[in-house]
Amino acid sequence: MSYARRQALVVRGGRAGESPVRTTNLFLPFLRRQGFDVLVEDCLEVYEDKKLLAETDLVVQCWQGGDITPRESAGLRTAVQNGTGLAGWHTGLMNAFPEDLDYQLLVGGTFRIDPSESGRHRVRLAAGRADHPVLTGLTDFDADVVRYWPLTDPMIDVLATIGFDGDDSRPGVQAVPAVWTRTWGRGRVFASVLGAQPGDFDIPQVRTLTERGLLWACR
Repeated sequence: MSYARRQALVVRGGRAGESPVRTTNLFLPFLRRQGFDVLVEDCLEVYEDKKLLAETDLVVQCWQGGDITPRESAGLRTAVQNGTGLAGWHTGLMNAFPEDLDYQLLVGGTFRIDPSESGRHRVRLAAGRADHPVLTGLTDFDADVVRYWPLTDPMIDVLATIGFDGDDSRPGVQAVPAVWTRTWGRGRVFASVLGAQPGDFDIPQVRTLTERGLLWACR
């Protein structure tokens, strides 16, 4: 099957602890098989390149902490507003620039609390969303994850949740967003809390969700 060539920009770097290079490397062959020309950058200055971003159909970001300049942040937001897709996972997308509120609004959420240790947890797909392109044919599954409590925009489209047990202050199980999508102007954003380490993508459902999310976000 032939595909029209599309452009993907993979932006990765920051802290090395959570393996932005190794995790994004897992998806480079997939993107190329899907008809993308893939450009990999290890600096945020690329977000100031208006021409490149205008020609980019999908930005895949895995940037582990740090600062983004106002010009870089504005460049990314404008590109998505104009139709460039944005996708990523775990802290590489959701907590990349914790001081930039405009960036957090673009993504649709950010990590703020890590109240529990990592372990095996149930990922529950959103009721009534079985026909979403990211979820088609999938069912609830278990995954080894570090559960973060994210602050999220109520306008995101939640596709999956992870439960937190109740405690003295919050009785009952609390379901918090784990996978979501959103639109931003003419662009689309896909975000997943899954994928802290390369081995997390060995779970078939995690890999499938992520691959489908990349394609869904693409222009």
